[in-house]
Amino acid sequence: MPLAMVMEITRRVEELQSGLDDDILSAIEAAYRPVILRGLASDWPAVTVGRRSDADLAAYLKRFDNGKPAEVLVGPPEIRGRFFYDDDLRGCNFQKRHGALSALVDHVLAMRNVLQPDAIYAGAAAAAEHLPGWDAENTLPVRLPDAVARLWIGNATHVSTHFDEASNIAVVIAGQRRFTLFPPEQFENLYVGPLHFTIAGPPVSMVDIDAPDLDRYPHYAEAARHALVADLMPGDAIYIPPIWWHNVKATAAFNVMANFWWEAPDATSPLDALMRSIVAIRDLPDPLRSAWRRWFERYVFDDDAADLTAHLPGHVRDIPRPNTR
Repeated sequence: MPLAMVMEITRRVEELQSGLDDDILSAIEAAYRPVILRGLASDWPAVTVGRRSDADLAAYLKRFDNGKPAEVLVGPPEIRGRFFYDDDLRGCNFQKRHGALSALVDHVLAMRNVLQPDAIYAGAAAAAEHLPGWDAENTLPVRLPDAVARLWIGNATHVSTHFDEASNIAVVIAGQRRFTLFPPEQFENLYVGPLHFTIAGPPVSMVDIDAPDLDRYPHYAEAARHALVADLMPGDAIYIPPIWWHNVKATAAFNVMANFWWEAPDATSPLDALMRSIVAIRDLPDPLRSAWRRWFERYVFDDDAADLTAHLPGHVRDIPRPNTR
């Protein structure tokens, strides 16, 4: 399939046509599809200030900064903003540093007119830890269990295709962002990278969606047929369900985003369970693997799995749920 056709057949993410409240969010979660929440945060003070100028938004952010260092990713101009592995997958094409968000904001502003700047990006910086008071002025109209506002600040950067285990609402505050999303079942066609050696937590796709090497990753053409695209401007938001793959490109010279992850308070990590299962079971002799497959089917995946312990007294039917996040 020609590369132009691979990228041409992507579709747009559905947009919510009404305001967001708790009931609507519950319905969106149940549908298990990404949704654009156009203008959700258009009245946030941060968005309003950012519409005036980058400098005004920088001053607004710096007003809250308590100086606590945040993790900052820095890559050379040659990576063109795409944070990824190095060529032999022994390391990454960027360095991790730490510094106050005020210093980061000033640096990004100073680089706006540089033709080939370093890629620089602070991701998932909890507002309450680094910009206390910011989240009290910039809030969502829904209740999210244990969710905290996290800030993403940088220049033109490209976060490789990955998934999160938690539900996510991401809000663009300044700049523009393009989200390219793939359904969970496309993971085999996305050529998943190492599960144990990751760039920033979750595993990533090895495919560069801007220049996919279809000789090396031929099945990506099928994944691209199922891709959904969302272009967001300041004040726009997107809901991303758990395990939906998403690639995120920030295209302006100064970009700010906030996101909110949430999940059940007692949630444990299925990805961690998967990796432990690979180590414990995948390379066993065939008879043992077959025996354990049946256990997993009956105790985990069968529709009546919860009934398998019905013969036991109630107080010992369920396995305790330790919080391993």
